[in-house]
Amino acid sequence: MATMADVARSAGVSVATVSHVLNATRPVLPHTRQAVLDAVEELGYTTNTLARSLVTARTRSIGLAVSAISNPYFTEILQGVEAAALEAGYSLLIADPHDDPVHERKVVQLLHERRVDGMIVAPSAEPRDLLAYLERHDVPAVFLDRLVDAPGADGAPRFDQVCSDNAEPVSRLVTHLAGQGHRRIGLVAGRPGLSTTSERITGYRSGLAFAGLAYDDRLLVHGDSESVGAEQATEALLSLGVPPTALITGNNAMTIGVLRALSAHGLSVPGDIALCCFDDFAWADLFSPRLTAIAQPSRDIGARAVHVLLQRLAEPERPARTVRLPCTFVHRTSCGCTSPSEEGTPS
Repeated sequence: MATMADVARSAGVSVATVSHVLNATRPVLPHTRQAVLDAVEELGYTTNTLARSLVTARTRSIGLAVSAISNPYFTEILQGVEAAALEAGYSLLIADPHDDPVHERKVVQLLHERRVDGMIVAPSAEPRDLLAYLERHDVPAVFLDRLVDAPGADGAPRFDQVCSDNAEPVSRLVTHLAGQGHRRIGLVAGRPGLSTTSERITGYRSGLAFAGLAYDDRLLVHGDSESVGAEQATEALLSLGVPPTALITGNNAMTIGVLRALSAHGLSVPGDIALCCFDDFAWADLFSPRLTAIAQPSRDIGARAVHVLLQRLAEPERPARTVRLPCTFVHRTSCGCTSPSEEGTPS
């Protein structure tokens, strides 16, 4: 790993000047400052803010980069990560990348500069800069919820990943709705580029095929994984000459947007349109009607990510792996079933 002396040598300045640039402790000429910053970038130098005087870089801390504030689903994952980390004697440093690739790269670097032993990251839809940073600095990392196709030079997966099953549960929702007589089933999918979005679309299409229904691309809209986007997407579906009679939402935030749009049109669930959602809510059972949903094992996903990361730290040369956890089909009444039994069985 590059040192401050290496940066000074590359920039042609003293170590003191490098320190002044990085810590803003004294004015430095613009061209000198730029030379130092260029050397920092070229050498991949990062400051050690927690353990400058330690020989070992181990801090028994884990960095977590998830959009917990903007996505309630990640809040439950965070709880799983925190509990497992504390149980293993690790502290947790949390940063919210806001699902923005530029901010994602910045917060990951910030966590790295605080010398976390490893990171757990829910990557954005465009993680190129994130991947480049993690690989360049050889940061032990586990991707959470969203998978990234990032093979190493030998073609083998480069990073460990932990997520839930996505395709089969959505296929199950489609076939369940088809079994209720629905022939036009719409999907409000998440943000393009996310593996969760593409896998749930795959499940949607396979469910249609299994039910003997033709795929109609007008019935597939993107709500960008947010409430407002889902509301607009639902408006588009309802404006079709022949609108869908049933809807599946791709996550919990979008379910809120879909319900808002249906309410604005005076449509009742399931009387006018059936509804199933991917992601269960803690309060889904309080809706009227009660929401039929796919429940992800969010806390277990968070805890498993910690365990996989700790295994990576213990065995750095171990081949990377992808761990998928099963979901649960929670059968309520928004799908149109009059008195369903809540199955509570893995999908």
